[in-house]
Amino acid sequence: QVQLAESGGGSVQAGGSLRLSCAASGYTYSRRCMGWFRQAPGKEREGVTFTITGTTYTYYADSVKGRFTISQDNAKNAVYLQMNSLKPEDTAMYYCAAARYCSGGREHESNFADWGQGTQVTVSS
Repeated sequence: QVQLAESGGGSVQAGGSLRLSCAASGYTYSRRCMGWFRQAPGKEREGVTFTITGTTYTYYADSVKGRFTISQDNAKNAVYLQMNSLKPEDTAMYYCAAARYCSGGREHESNFADWGQGTQVTVSS
């Protein structure tokens, strides 16, 4: 049974940092697209950043480029999201997600079959 277990998140002031973790289990294949979506109240879910496990591929939404960094630890089947210089507009529920393939550009939630439980990130001004 595939599972994505998220940890991290919390509340910080603007300019602060947070780190999210997502541990994957139950997969029968090693290479997959993994990353994070986020959803703020009243807004659509948007793709934030993605990577292909076992490769150097990364994608970042324009809104987080230069501030967020996705990384992976293949020995632990985990991906991490380091969020620096956080802004109030980063406040959202963040969801780890996995798909068989990355599209090579902006990702849509409909392409992702596996989801974590979500973790709240709140940035105060």
